[in-house]
Amino acid sequence: MAAAHWLNSLGYLSLSLLCLLATTLQVTSVLGGETTELSSAASLAEPSPTKLPKCDRTFVSRGGAFNSTFHAPELHNPNNHSRQCLYTFLAAPGQRVLVEFRTFDLRGRPPDGAAVGELPSCMHEYMDIYSEMVSLEPGELVNSAFGGRYCGPIPPRRRVSLNRAVALAFFTDHTYTPPTLFTGTYRFINASEFEVGTPVPNTLCSYVIEASKRKTGLLLSPTYPGVYPKDIVCNYMFKGQAGQRIRLEFRDFDLFFGGPHCPFDWVRVYDGPDNTSAVIGTYCGQQRNLVLYSSDERLLVTFYTLPRAANTQNRGFKGIFEFSESFVKLDFISKHDAEHIRGSECDQKILSKKESTGFVYHPNYPFPYIPKVVCRYFIYGMQDSQNLERVRLEFQNFSISKTIPKGESPKADSACPDGYLKVYLRGQEATDSYDKHDAELCGEREEGPPAFPPPLLSDGPRLVMVFSSGDYQGRGFKAKYTFETEYRVPGTAAPGGECAFTYRSEAKKRGEFNSPRYPSNYPSHTNCTYTLVATPNEQVTVVFDHFKVRADSWNATAGLYGGATCMEDWVEAWWTGREGSRVPLGRWCGLATPGPLQSPRGALGLLIALHTDYESVASGFKARYVFEPAKSIFGDCGGNVSGSSWGAVTSPRYPLPYEPPSRGAASRVCNWFITARPGKRVLINFDHFAVEGHLTERGCPAAVLRLWYESPGPPLELCGEKAPSDRWQYLSTSNSIRLSFIIADKSVGAGGWRAIWTEVTVGGSGDNCPAACGGACLPERAACSGLQHCAGQPAGRPDYCESASPSSGASNAVWWVAGCAGGAVLSLAACWRRRRRAPRRPPPPPRPPPRPLAARLAAPPDTV
Repeated sequence: MAAAHWLNSLGYLSLSLLCLLATTLQVTSVLGGETTELSSAASLAEPSPTKLPKCDRTFVSRGGAFNSTFHAPELHNPNNHSRQCLYTFLAAPGQRVLVEFRTFDLRGRPPDGAAVGELPSCMHEYMDIYSEMVSLEPGELVNSAFGGRYCGPIPPRRRVSLNRAVALAFFTDHTYTPPTLFTGTYRFINASEFEVGTPVPNTLCSYVIEASKRKTGLLLSPTYPGVYPKDIVCNYMFKGQAGQRIRLEFRDFDLFFGGPHCPFDWVRVYDGPDNTSAVIGTYCGQQRNLVLYSSDERLLVTFYTLPRAANTQNRGFKGIFEFSESFVKLDFISKHDAEHIRGSECDQKILSKKESTGFVYHPNYPFPYIPKVVCRYFIYGMQDSQNLERVRLEFQNFSISKTIPKGESPKADSACPDGYLKVYLRGQEATDSYDKHDAELCGEREEGPPAFPPPLLSDGPRLVMVFSSGDYQGRGFKAKYTFETEYRVPGTAAPGGECAFTYRSEAKKRGEFNSPRYPSNYPSHTNCTYTLVATPNEQVTVVFDHFKVRADSWNATAGLYGGATCMEDWVEAWWTGREGSRVPLGRWCGLATPGPLQSPRGALGLLIALHTDYESVASGFKARYVFEPAKSIFGDCGGNVSGSSWGAVTSPRYPLPYEPPSRGAASRVCNWFITARPGKRVLINFDHFAVEGHLTERGCPAAVLRLWYESPGPPLELCGEKAPSDRWQYLSTSNSIRLSFIIADKSVGAGGWRAIWTEVTVGGSGDNCPAACGGACLPERAACSGLQHCAGQPAGRPDYCESASPSSGASNAVWWVAGCAGGAVLSLAACWRRRRRAPRRPPPPPRPPPRPLAARLAAPPDTV
């Protein structure tokens, strides 16, 4: 319906234009600021009767600058007829029309978007705008681009004609239209300011700007400051003379913003003669302080607007250009292994070639620098999976004037009143924080030995300098830069420069290590290893005091860490054997601090690794290590458990709270090895658990219980407090499990824990499985032990445990003792006779070599 209504409006407009050219048209002519009523000879005759009086108006320029006002017609329309009034503004040759609304309050209320000229729009009272007409021919209005439909209280933005004419079509069906409904001003302006150069034939708005004809001038979008047209392409080709460069400064820039990549309307600047040249940049939206320089004497600017029905309200751009030989020559950059940053006057970028060195110079080196020049130097070291560099800067020549410019007072907040060299060591340029410099240098050495600024060292891989020459010349500076590998990690670094550090007991018994650049964030895309090597009679303990590793999708539960929980950045740890084997201990990320780590007796030590991906980072970790004399395989407590069907294992002093290690000791360790009969498995249930820490919120930094019940694989790491209703029950995958309880020196103690272990059979059912738990069959008389073998089941004794009588039991006991005694006597006699008759045996064969560490650690201690 809206499209049909719009076409109907176009019909009204065409009819109005025909009437405009008819003999009865009343024309208001503007000449030298005077208004006269014009009519043809036909208009002198008696006018033909019409149903409604005409309300069209035409404003025609006869040459010369002129401005005036216009307003809405006063219409009486008691029968609510549809009234169409056409306001036409026609400039003289060499002129354009600028129309601007002062008040606007059409009584329609547009839907969303109609206030900025989008369709469908208002229905009962509105104004259509056409500002791209070529002439006033009858069909021109229908064929020209539609500039939008407007109603409501928001006035359309100013319009500048693309050619010589602007038309405003006012429609209403209200009973009365006051002259104050809308008012505005119009001006006839000189069109020559839009002709910025020599027009390119057969184009609407493309020009060639040559330095031989003008060295400076304005660069305007086709209808600036009015709303720019849709569906146009304008090219502005700048041609300078040899040795010149071009400076382009946009004083006003307002284009439709469709996103950071400018997919709709844009201005693109090429550093060369055509659109195959390198692109300096593509710009849209609103830009401030946009100043661009060409690398040589040629530059191309392209202005593109998207063909679309929706109207835009942006005004385009206004800029100034200049051709000059006095801009900085770029040979001081290209001759010294640096890269000019396109679009800048003299900014340069220097990238590391892995621990490379080079020199930076002031502009115009080796001659004195040019006044009033600002150049930036971006010196970037390597930062990847195997490299992290810092930048060292050492001056070999330095002289920047400290003279106070005439008519100016000294700056209270700066030691450099004129020129300066500001240095940024912490990557401030990434956030445009150029006011937060780390050093501001100026001055020159006096008589005597050279006194240059001290060496500067970046905090990370980036160092940036900003040189401002001020009003006075000087000899400038020369400085040597060096890219150095730097991780800020104590320890013996790898000779190849990779992020790998070694800590040997022979060198230091106690120490610290951390993630790269701690306490600053570690770098992305990095892999670091930390190898701790003990002597054969030592063990090494590692305790983490800080831990924060990025984990966007971390979902650790019940101490289970691994590839399924840490997908972005993580820390891993292994026991290392002297034969090169490794036993995984776990993977940690987020805030889940690893529990204390200790290498087992006979192991080489520990290996810890940090992995980070390409995305965000965090502060990393800080840990300390201690080499101590080796303890027994059970540690300070613990033991080997076998030959029974069930039992209980508890923390030291349980049910009293466990205690921290003795003074001076790094940790207290208890190891238990529980072994069932072949073909059986071990079910373990924690009926009470209270250990410092929290599995998901802060990890287990002070104390941890590790449970090896799956083979192969890292242990389960447990800490925190178990609620009475929680089920902490685990079934081994083999006939043995291992528990290792480690208490760090920073522990304050907690209630401790008790674990009930049971030898079970997996796969039984029916009569073969009188008591089932978690997919396993408990021993027949396990329920009589009074222990809670299965989580969630009561620990009481069932009635059948008391079914056997005492007399029967005593008689059976007597016969059992007698049988055992007789069997023992017969066995001793047989052995004595065999010993007398048997010849002496040969010596036993030598013992086989020890098994690898991984196999020994998985076996119970009595088989190691």
